[in-house]
Amino acid sequence: QVPVVESGGGLVQVGDSLRLSCTSSGLPFDEYSLAWFRQAPGKEREGVSCITSRGDHYYADSVKGRFSISRDNAKNTLYLQMNSLKPEDTAMYYCAAAVPCSSSWPPRQGSISPLVGYWGQGTQVTVSS
Repeated sequence: QVPVVESGGGLVQVGDSLRLSCTSSGLPFDEYSLAWFRQAPGKEREGVSCITSRGDHYYADSVKGRFSISRDNAKNTLYLQMNSLKPEDTAMYYCAAAVPCSSSWPPRQGSISPLVGYWGQGTQVTVSS
C-alpha cells in the first residue's frame, strides 16, 4: 500500500479556519485526480471536494463558498483550505487519490470505497461551539 499522509487537523472554534495537507512519498499526485472525503461518527463517508489532474475542481453543496481545494504538483501535495468552520464540519477527513472527479461530484454515499484507488489514514477536525 502506497502511503498517503494527511496533516493539519485539530480542534478549532466556530468560524475559524484550518488548512489540511496531504502528500505521498511514493505516488505521483500529478498523474491522478485527488479528493477529500470526511466521515463523522455514525455517518457514511461523504465526498467533500475533488480536483482533476488539470485543475478542475468540484465541491459538495455543504462546503461551497467556504472550502477551497488546491494542489501543488511540484511538492506532490494536496490542500484543503477550510474557512468559516461549523460544528457540522466535525469529522475525520481523508485524502484520496485516483478518484472519479467530474461535475457529478460528490459520489453517492455508500458507493465510495470501490471508486478510490488510494486512501490516507485521516486527520481529525473538531469544530467546537
